Amino acid sequence: MRPVPPEGAALAAAPDGQPAPVAPPDTVQAGQYSLRKILGIWAAATLPMGVLAFVVVPAVIPRTSLHPGLVHWSCMVVGMMWQFVLAMLLLRQDLGRLRWPEIRQRIWWQGPVDPKTGRQRRALYWWAVPAIAGNLLGGWLARPLDTALTSVFPMLREPSYTQIQGLADPQFRGQWWILGLALLSCLFNYVLGEELLFRGVLLPRMNGAFGRFDWVANAVLFGLYHVHKIWFWPSMIASSFGYAWAAKRYRSLWLSMIVHGVESYYVALVFSVIIGWYP
Repeated sequence: MRPVPPEGAALAAAPDGQPAPVAPPDTVQAGQYSLRKILGIWAAATLPMGVLAFVVVPAVIPRTSLHPGLVHWSCMVVGMMWQFVLAMLLLRQDLGRLRWPEIRQRIWWQGPVDPKTGRQRRALYWWAVPAIAGNLLGGWLARPLDTALTSVFPMLREPSYTQIQGLADPQFRGQWWILGLALLSCLFNYVLGEELLFRGVLLPRMNGAFGRFDWVANAVLFGLYHVHKIWFWPSMIASSFGYAWAAKRYRSLWLSMIVHGVESYYVALVFSVIIGWYP
């Protein structure tokens, strides 16, 4: 199969001596996504989350006895499950068939790879620590920007029912299905949803459009994807670079899943509420 040249490059002269056609402006190097496709995938993941958060949730809350926080959380899980479906559709389009060996290589489903030797090394998992620290520091430094955003646009302030602390209520004692919801949320947040789509499917195919800054673009797009948390947009962007950097530098989806998965501490809070330890 003849490779596609980088964007804007001309093809080699045809055998008959006639001038070869120039590649279309949105064409990128072989195997890479065009900018148009990247933004289209981003929109396909982002718009459903926005609709669920700002249309579906407010419409459902007055019509059910379920706690508003659980309505919101359930809808967000649905949105992340859609990302899994979207990722599978894209992998099928890229690979032609869904076979695990091909999928595994395509999405960097492997331990961290030494960029100098090309070999996997378990010791490289320790790079998750500075990646996590960088995310925490970036998010903390950007918090004043969150405050400024909601001060300028008061309509973007966070609804109280989106805060996980709202579930710390005695009425949820013994409600084990909520723990199931928490575990399902973790699965599609840190493995099969956000990470699979953004670091597994998108990041390996963004170099053609963004070059060596592909991981930076991935982090920005991931932060902006959180339209359902628009009141945290600045800190969401600033705290996303560790995920993309770790995955790109060490060609490892596992590494970015670890960095992202540290957020799952909230499962402990849910568990403590269910068994009656808190409040």
